[in-house]
Amino acid sequence: MKKDELARAVAIAEAAVRQMPEGAMKVAAFQTILQELLQRQRADSTTEAPPAAPEAHRKRTAAAPATGTTSRLMSLMDEGFFNQQRSLPEIRQVLAERGWHYKPEDIGTPVTRLVRQKHLRRVRVAEGGKKLWRYSSY
Repeated sequence: MKKDELARAVAIAEAAVRQMPEGAMKVAAFQTILQELLQRQRADSTTEAPPAAPEAHRKRTAAAPATGTTSRLMSLMDEGFFNQQRSLPEIRQVLAERGWHYKPEDIGTPVTRLVRQKHLRRVRVAEGGKKLWRYSSY
């Protein structure tokens, strides 16, 4: 591979993630895009294959990083959102402010998985006569 081809691929990948907030999700997206561009360049240089299908029409492979709720929660962790204890409604509100709208019942499972994986910690607190879980990264 030529040096200018690599530089062009890096520039395209950087441009693709420029608007994303800093964190693990941005790094993973950049790595995935760059890897895909480099694989396409290698394939183009070795064979005369028809052009690849657009990204939206491809099936996800097992090697692709998660881009769902868990990754979005991990991004919040990277930004320090969980440095304070947070309730599920607070988490849901922040995700909604960023354009990711979830039903209340769709947030609990990914957060619980992060607790089980020891990325988050949870504590039961009483607020207004109710007991609820609060999640934090400390």
